Amino acid sequence: MSPRTETERHLTTANQVRFEEIEAPGTYFSNWSGHLLRVPDDGLKPGCSPVISIVGKEKMMVTKLSDDPYIPVSKARLLAADLDLAVNF
Repeated sequence: MSPRTETERHLTTANQVRFEEIEAPGTYFSNWSGHLLRVPDDGLKPGCSPVISIVGKEKMMVTKLSDDPYIPVSKARLLAADLDLAVNF
């Protein structure tokens, strides 16, 4: 089995979930504002800080851009552009 290319890895991580349903660390695109969200591993562990809560009237969807929460902003912009997402970062 050959190793997956960056594009193949990107396509498998570029899925949409509700903000409150994020279960894995990574870099996410905020579908409601176009902002970049970085979710480190510590941000998902119970009792760790900071814990972020965002509340809205509508479903607050995010698109996962990468498994790595620390990718450079320029790379995140390119990944978002590949998905035709309007960035605001």
